[in-house]
Amino acid sequence: MNIIKNKIDKELTIALEGRLDTTTAPQLEDALAAELSGVTKLIFDFAKLEYISSAGLRVLLSAQKSMNKQEGIMIVKNTNEEIKEIFEVTGFVDILTIE
Repeated sequence: MNIIKNKIDKELTIALEGRLDTTTAPQLEDALAAELSGVTKLIFDFAKLEYISSAGLRVLLSAQKSMNKQEGIMIVKNTNEEIKEIFEVTGFVDILTIE
């Protein structure tokens, strides 16, 4: 999985390429831990993300909780049909802001 980060002021965009699963979720956790301080808007761009597992969902949930504590917002955009379906089945459509 590739993680492309773009931070401008208090806005952080993270574009993911490949698969977010048990093997790659720790990489995303580390990237978020290094960058989230002071961020008020977190955007995940999933245009090139092929798959997300429960480990990936856990990282997203953790990021959402962190943004809630910082009184910031988190947006997930450009999800493919498979990932949209995973979000619907797991109830993440009610937790996350998905565009």
